[in-house]
Amino acid sequence: MTEQPDCENKTEARKLAEEYMLLGGRRKSKIDDNITDVRKWEDDPPEAESFWTGQIDPLDEERRKEVEFFLPSINNP
Repeated sequence: MTEQPDCENKTEARKLAEEYMLLGGRRKSKIDDNITDVRKWEDDPPEAESFWTGQIDPLDEERRKEVEFFLPSINNP
């Protein structure tokens, strides 16, 4: 069973992930055995890249993993 982030953090993490995707972000998450990883096969548009480096990269690892959880999954076409 995958452990969900708590509700308050999930809301903020979801907002960040959604904003990134609205900007055209192309990173996708890979979740396997409760380990989240992000894959990037295509370059992001400049706005999405800037958002990722300015808003998501600076987060501590736990918070960044919460955001990554809400990215589209490579397991779902």
